[in-house]
Amino acid sequence: MLGVTCKTTAELEGYQSDCLHLPGPAGVHTCGILPERQLPKTMTQMLSLLLYGFVFLLATESCRTLCQAANKSKEQVSTRPHGECHGTCVDNSYCSQPCPPDTPGDMGFLCRQKKWHKVTDTCRTLTAFNIFEADLNSVQTFGGSKISEYTNKPETITDLLMEKCPQDLSCVIRNIQKSPRIPGNIAVIVQLLHNISTVPLTDVDEAKMQSYSIMANHILNSKSISNWTFLPERNSSCVLLHSINSFARKLFVNKHPIDIADSFIHTVGTILSRDNAGKNFTFSMRVNDTSDVVAGKVLISREELQEVPSPSRAVSIAFPTLGAILEASVLESITVNGLVLSVILPKELEKILLIFEKISKSEDRTAQCVGWHSLEGRWDRKVCQMIEENSQQAVCKCSPSKAFTSFSILMAPHVLQSPILIYITYIGLGVSICSLILCLSIEALVWGQVTKTEISYLRHVCIANIATTLLMADVWFVVASFLSGPTRHHSACVAATFFVHFFYLSVFFWMLAKALLILYGILIVFHTLPKSVLVAALFAVGYGCPLLIAAITVAATEPGKGYLRPEACWLNWDMTKALLAFVVPALAIVVVNLVTVTLVIVKTRRAAIGSSMFQEVRAIVRISKNIAILTPLLGLTWGFGIAMVLNDGSLACHIIFSLLNAFQGFFILVFGTILDPKIRDALKDRINSAQWISRISENVSSDFSRHPTKVPR
Repeated sequence: MLGVTCKTTAELEGYQSDCLHLPGPAGVHTCGILPERQLPKTMTQMLSLLLYGFVFLLATESCRTLCQAANKSKEQVSTRPHGECHGTCVDNSYCSQPCPPDTPGDMGFLCRQKKWHKVTDTCRTLTAFNIFEADLNSVQTFGGSKISEYTNKPETITDLLMEKCPQDLSCVIRNIQKSPRIPGNIAVIVQLLHNISTVPLTDVDEAKMQSYSIMANHILNSKSISNWTFLPERNSSCVLLHSINSFARKLFVNKHPIDIADSFIHTVGTILSRDNAGKNFTFSMRVNDTSDVVAGKVLISREELQEVPSPSRAVSIAFPTLGAILEASVLESITVNGLVLSVILPKELEKILLIFEKISKSEDRTAQCVGWHSLEGRWDRKVCQMIEENSQQAVCKCSPSKAFTSFSILMAPHVLQSPILIYITYIGLGVSICSLILCLSIEALVWGQVTKTEISYLRHVCIANIATTLLMADVWFVVASFLSGPTRHHSACVAATFFVHFFYLSVFFWMLAKALLILYGILIVFHTLPKSVLVAALFAVGYGCPLLIAAITVAATEPGKGYLRPEACWLNWDMTKALLAFVVPALAIVVVNLVTVTLVIVKTRRAAIGSSMFQEVRAIVRISKNIAILTPLLGLTWGFGIAMVLNDGSLACHIIFSLLNAFQGFFILVFGTILDPKIRDALKDRINSAQWISRISENVSSDFSRHPTKVPR
C-alpha cells in the first residue's frame, strides 16, 4: 500500500511547504509517495512496479493541480483591492475592510444614499519596531518581555523613547518625518505627544521642545487636514492642543529668549519683568503652501505687568492650521479665520490683547473673538471681547486662565446682503409705519361710534394695541438697524433688541387676547364680568406675558454674551438659541388662534337670526374673520423667518420674509380697519357730518357777508 500525503485546496492555501519537492522540473511541486518495501526484480514485481508508477503519476498530477489552485487562490486574496465594500449598500449600514497588507488597522464605511463613504481609518505604518532609529530592532526585549507584545501600545513607545533618548527625544524624529500622514499614524503621534506631556519632567529645555515641535509639526501640516476627519477619536485634535500647551507649560526659559519656528507651529518663550514697558509676541505664518502670510500678535500692557511677580515666564505658541483641524475633527459648522494663539502666562495676568489678521478678508463677514475651553472642548465667546475690527484684522481683549489658554477669531455666520432686500425692508417699513399711524388715526376718529357695545369696545382695544405695539416694534427695528452691531454699541444694541423682541411678542399676545375674548364670549357670557376686569385681563396678556418672556431671555443669555447675534442687533441663534424665545410663543399663538377660529365656525352655525344672541354672535364672527386673516399672515411671516435662519443662504426666503415683515402694518390697516363695515359706516357719517358742518359754515358766512351787521359809531 502507498501513503499519499496531499491536502485539499483550503488546507494548501498558504502552506506550499506541505507539498514535497521531488526531483523534476524547477518549481514543480509534487506530492511524494512512500513505498512500504523494496521492489523485487521478478516479472510480477515489474508489473506491480508499472502499476505503482501509474498511480504515482496520477497522484503527482493531482497534487500539482491542487497546489496551483492554492497559489492562484492566494494570489487573488493578496491582490484583492483594499478599502472597498462590495456588499449591498443599505442606508446607515456599516462595513469594515482590512488595511493593505503589512499595515495594521482597518477602515470603516457607512452607507449613505446607496453609496459607501469612508468614516473611519486606523491604518498605520508606525510601530515600536520602525518608529525608532538605529539599532532598536536589535533590542528584542523591553522590561523582560518581547517588544512584539507591545508593538501597538503608544505608551510603550513613550517608555522606550524615554529610555533610549531622554535628553532631546530626537531618536524618533527622522522616521516620524518620513512616515505618511495617514489617519492611523496621526493617531499614534497624537497619543505619543500626549503621553510625553504627562511624563513627570521638571524642566523642559529647548532641545526637547524642538523635538516635540517637529513631531507636532508633521501632523499639523496642511496636507493632513482632511485625514483628521477619519480618526475614530473625534477629540484627537483637542487632545493634541491640550498636550502641546501642557508640555509648553514645563518649558524652562532663562534670560535668553527661546524661539522655535516650524512651518505649522511656532513657539516663543521669554521672561517677564515689571520693568518691561509692555511685552508682545509677534507671529507671521503661512496657512498652507500657496496662501499669503497671516500675522498674529499677543500684547501684554505695562499696567498688567505690574501685577506679575518678577521675573516670570511667558510662552506663546502660534498655529496656522490647527483651527481648520479642530473644525474638521469635531465636525462643527464653524470657521476659524485667523491663527490659533496659545499663551502660558502667570496667573496674575488677567487681561491680554490679541491682534488677529484675518485669513478671509471679506467685507460682509464679521469676526467673533473666542477662547478654547480645554475642559469642554469647544470655542467660547465669554472670555473675549471685540475691541476693534475692520476687513483686515480684529483686536480682542481676552482673559487667560487654566481652562482658557488658546484663542482665535471665528468667522461670523454668513449675512446675505442684497440691494433688493435693503429696498424692500426700508420701503416696506415706511409703508408699514404710515399705515399704522393712519390705522390709529381712524380708530381715534370713529372710537365713540364703534365702541357702543362692550364686545365692540374690547375688540377695538385689541386692534388699537396691536397697531401700537407693531408701530413701536417697527420704530425700534429701524433704530437697531442703524446701530453698527454689538461690537461698537453693545449696550444700545441690547436695549434695541429687548424692545424689538418685547413689542413683536406683544403683537402676537394681543392677537391671543382677541382669541381668548372670542372663547370667553362663546363659552360664557360677556356681561358676567365688569368691563374693567376684562380690560385688565387683556392688558395682562398683551403686555405682561411678553415682558416676562423678554426679561427672562435677556437675563438668562446676556451674562454669557449669548443674547445678541455677532453680526446684528437681534436675538442669537447659533450659540444660545435665544431666538426660540420669540419663535416658539409666536407660532404657538398662531396654532391657538386657528383652533379658536375653527371652534367659532362650529359654534356659530346654530345662532338664528333675530335671536337674543344674534348681535353678539355677529360681533364674534367679525372678530373671528379678523383673526382668521391676520393670524396666518403673521404666522406665515415668522414661518419664513425660521426657514431663513435654517437656510441662511436662500435669497428667496429672505425676500419673502422681508416683504411679509415689512408690510404687516399695511395688513392690519386693511384687514383690521378699512374692511370693517362698522368703521366704514362710521367714517362715512363723520365725512357727511363734516360736509354738513362745512355747508352750514359756508351758509352762515354768506349770510353774514350779505347782511353785514352795522356797528354803531
